Amino acid sequence: MGPEEYIAHVIDGGRLKMEQCDMSGEKTGKLEWECISTEHIVRDEWIDFKRCAYRFPDGSVFEPFYKYSRRDYVVIVALDTEGRFLCVKQFRQGIGRVTTEFPAGGMERKDGKQYRADEGDVIYEDPLKAAKRELREETGYASDEWTHLLTIPSNATIADNYAYIYLAKNCRKSYDQDLDDTEFLNVEVIDPDKLKSMVNEGRFQQSVHVMAWLLAINQMGQ
Repeated sequence: MGPEEYIAHVIDGGRLKMEQCDMSGEKTGKLEWECISTEHIVRDEWIDFKRCAYRFPDGSVFEPFYKYSRRDYVVIVALDTEGRFLCVKQFRQGIGRVTTEFPAGGMERKDGKQYRADEGDVIYEDPLKAAKRELREETGYASDEWTHLLTIPSNATIADNYAYIYLAKNCRKSYDQDLDDTEFLNVEVIDPDKLKSMVNEGRFQQSVHVMAWLLAINQMGQ
């Protein structure tokens, strides 16, 4: 790409894509890949794992590329009435370790499946409703002060789902935990300085949750 060209970000059908343009705004090249075949390797209640072939902008075809579909989810940066962060500790099988992170969980599909639908009329849970439910179920806390911070792809390279990030302030203990059959977690209340040290030392190990913390402290002017 020459110095007289640049990458433009445009919205197409509600999705962000990139196009190569010259300085007048005229497109000079196409950047999107065309999916020409999809094989569903695993498609059960929990995941839709796919093997795909793509046609590149220059017309060549390459395969396989693998990607998976999971449902959208919420992450809640929750603070109690003393300004301490409400976190949970649980085992994460991907890295084989117990992690400390914010309350989080999937937005429910009416049909109970755990991935995004390719097509058809599928009813999803409202993100804010999901955030309030997950906070209540995982910690027993509730809040009347909610702010939506950001919606962002969870892992744009290989997954199609989005993370809805919320800030909940002045949370109060109002319920008992109500965990799913596969959830085994403990609630931990963490002072802001301690959580900052955990993030800086790599001991807060969910990347989207680290981003959520940065968004929250920016929102609160800390």
